[in-house]
Amino acid sequence: MAKNYYDITLALAGICQASGIVQKLAHEGICSEQDLATMVNSVTNMNPSSTLDVFGNDPANLKTGLSAMLGMLTGGNSGLSAEMTRYMLSIMALERRLNKDQNAMDQLGQRIAQFERQASYFEPMSDGVFNALAGIYVDVVSPAGPRIQVTGSPDILKNTLVQAKVRATLLAGIRCAVLWQQVGGSRIQLMFSRSRLSNQAKDILSHL
Repeated sequence: MAKNYYDITLALAGICQASGIVQKLAHEGICSEQDLATMVNSVTNMNPSSTLDVFGNDPANLKTGLSAMLGMLTGGNSGLSAEMTRYMLSIMALERRLNKDQNAMDQLGQRIAQFERQASYFEPMSDGVFNALAGIYVDVVSPAGPRIQVTGSPDILKNTLVQAKVRATLLAGIRCAVLWQQVGGSRIQLMFSRSRLSNQAKDILSHL
């Protein structure tokens, strides 16, 4: 069966966008609110009509992730790209571990459903949203291991809201990794299908 590289590329760009946000938050304490909103909203869209629907039905919402993905695949901006790649691979590894633990997956689904029911009480993109999603990550995802080591400015990483945003974004990264597997993504493609992935990313970006 032929792989759908459009969907695979979108899901991988989601993982890259989450990785880039974590990196930016850890070093600077700030990131694009629009990029962050795309990631947060992806977590609760558990029954999407398409892969693109997970990301608000607009590929422009993944522009940052697509660009970061291209940089990773072509080896540009090596220092930052290497750190982002580490986050991406760590997210994939954690998702695989989580996926093998049915109890954890069931618990994750229940907690996200619970968050959806409570979401109307929160202002969009408020501290309450980030703290709730961070709580799901800490309680359900992180214990599955291996832990993702976030590196950056020690002073910035002491900030509790930054910590919550990082964990909420990592949860979104896990959601994208689940999606990536569902649409046929695999780590083998990162080694042997780099040109297919980069060409697809370029094609999507060219139409934005």
